[in-house]
Parts: sequence; C-alpha cells; structure tokens
Amino acid sequence: MNYYNTFITIASDCPADYGVIPPEKKSGRTKPRIEYDLITSHPYTYTQEDLLYEVHVLHKEIPAEELAERGTSLRDEFFQKSHACLRASMLPKKYGWGIHFNTEGKIALVAMESPDYMHFVEGDNGDLKLVPAMRSSRKK
Repeated sequence: MNYYNTFITIASDCPADYGVIPPEKKSGRTKPRIEYDLITSHPYTYTQEDLLYEVHVLHKEIPAEELAERGTSLRDEFFQKSHACLRASMLPKKYGWGIHFNTEGKIALVAMESPDYMHFVEGDNGDLKLVPAMRSSRKK
C-alpha cells in the first residue's frame, strides 16, 4: 500500500495558489489538518500506512489505554478494510501540497509554490515516479 520514490502532484483542479494549512473546525482537527500536522512535524518519518493509521487514531480520539491494551490487533483490524491512498488526500487535492515519498516510502510535504516542488515536477530526480492527485470533480 505504500509508495516508494514517488511524488504525488497537486490535482489538476486544485483551487489553491500556494500550500495552505488546512483549517480546524470548532469540533477539533480535521483529517487533512491531522495529516498536515503529523507530516510537517515529522518529515520522512511516516509511511503511507503509518500515517493513515495514526490519523485514524487521532481523529477517532482512541484512548492510549485502548491502544496499549489492544496493541497490534487494533491496527490489523483497521487495515482489514480498504482505505484510500494519499492521492485522495485533501492536501494535494484542495490545499496545494505535493507529497514526496523517498526510497524508504517515508513522506514529506512540498508546497506547490516552492522550488522543491518544481524540481520534483520537472523530473530532475532521476527515476522518481510522478503521480497526480485525484481530481475533486469529474471532467465534463
């Protein structure tokens, strides 16, 4: 489920002009905000699977006691269902963030207005695979 040596570009219909920090709601952090906070706080630390699981735990506010008690069974249970990959994340679809996966599959965000983003998109990275984020709407 993880990507390696891959760059997810922003969606072709992304409304952002630059990388925008996803807003929070009154009720708490949204999934895009949790993704953003985790990746920017710990670049090249999470794989896609690690990130999806950690976002789930934080978004559902699963208590530490339950995590400790259930251990890996909770993670195994989470991955028994299929989950959308980061191409469907709001970060590249709506908020203007490219997602870079290094050769170990670890993730970092790259703002669309940055020189690094252009460097990745222009193919100056050898065998880096470019994959577009999913569009928010269908073409008519």
